[in-house]
Amino acid sequence: MSFHEERFPANLSFGSVGGPERRTDIVTLANGHEERNTPWAHGRRRYDAGVGMRSLDDIETLIAFFEARRGQLFGFRWKDWSDFKSCLPSADVDFRDQVIGLGNGIQTTFPLIKAYRSGEARYERLITKPVTGTVRAGIADTEQQEAVDYAVDLERGEITFFTAPALGEHITAGFEFDVPVRFDTDRILTSVASFQAGDLPSVPVVEVRV
Repeated sequence: MSFHEERFPANLSFGSVGGPERRTDIVTLANGHEERNTPWAHGRRRYDAGVGMRSLDDIETLIAFFEARRGQLFGFRWKDWSDFKSCLPSADVDFRDQVIGLGNGIQTTFPLIKAYRSGEARYERLITKPVTGTVRAGIADTEQQEAVDYAVDLERGEITFFTAPALGEHITAGFEFDVPVRFDTDRILTSVASFQAGDLPSVPVVEVRV
């Protein structure tokens, strides 16, 4: 898959609209009850960057980014300002934020995971694009040191410990992350309202699997 490890300018994604979507197939039975099923194990995010444009300079930056990605051809990183941390947006990242695995004395590589909970329901989201310099990891409630105890794969969202965690030890991590996306259009339509500002009615962006 063609993907550029380049982030869409964060100041332009700020103010965008969007969020997760799900696909649910619903069949209404003759007795009025429903059968619901989904072919998607994971949600997919969609955004519209158009509302984040504030000036002609912003439009120029967007067009340059769009052209460098060749429209829909290459994916890129996107900062979702409503959901970009392993913890609450108002909190600081901590190595105990998320439990990402359980040691067995053999496994050394663990994928980053963010869990979403509501009541007894729980969904685990794979995080594939952590932000450099933000990943913190721990074993058995003890923080480990990057480059000394573990390495982070920023393109796959994995932590590899240099020594396998012992049997039964909880592996934890905290991090900031981006969403892998692509433009969901092959054209950008601009309407310049004045010398000071422009209008971009829609710049759709959609999450991709990597």
